[in-house]
Amino acid sequence: MKILIAEDDNRLRKNIVHIIQKEFHQVDAVDNGQHALEYILFHSYDLVILDWMMPELSGIDVCKEARRNGYEGGILVLTAKDDSNDIILGLDAGADDYVVKPFKMEELLARIRAILRRKNKSIHQIIQIDDLKLYLDSRTLYKDNQEILLTKNEFLLLEYLFINKGIILTREQIYTQVWGFDHEMTNNNLDALVKLVRKKIDYNRSKSIIENIRGIGYRVR
Repeated sequence: MKILIAEDDNRLRKNIVHIIQKEFHQVDAVDNGQHALEYILFHSYDLVILDWMMPELSGIDVCKEARRNGYEGGILVLTAKDDSNDIILGLDAGADDYVVKPFKMEELLARIRAILRRKNKSIHQIIQIDDLKLYLDSRTLYKDNQEILLTKNEFLLLEYLFINKGIILTREQIYTQVWGFDHEMTNNNLDALVKLVRKKIDYNRSKSIIENIRGIGYRVR
């Protein structure tokens, strides 16, 4: 994979480069937004990591210009802004995901892997896992060719988990996907929703295909 990192904090930039070089083939690094945009326009990257606040051009401005000029790779924004309005601004600018500073390198790597998986696989209109078939267009679920009725939120939960099969999704990611950015949901709301879905899909199973990752979130096995 070829990745560009744009971060004006020298120490953080070097740490990120060091960490992801262990997992990916090639990393370029710049310390301002203008250089980041030039690199994006004249090179081919699978993923671009942009700090929100940078000299010359902000990460959001770089994101907008990159998308306007046809860049279709992944974009991950690093930001100290955790207000929902700022997050929405970043996603609307074309970012695929964001990480709020300060963050653990393990979280950054997980977000990178998730974006690269999504970008490198086509999302089919039918997703099948074991005896379950999820039809994205019609928002229906079938188990052994028999339809299982789902509520809107049950479908949104399954859709998000199925598309990201094998990837651990945090509770906050699931809250946002199912209930939106301005949600006021709690762990109890999510756990109750998962329990309802499990009752519908886990009949005759010794173990649920929805795995609870303690203290983090859920994933589909």
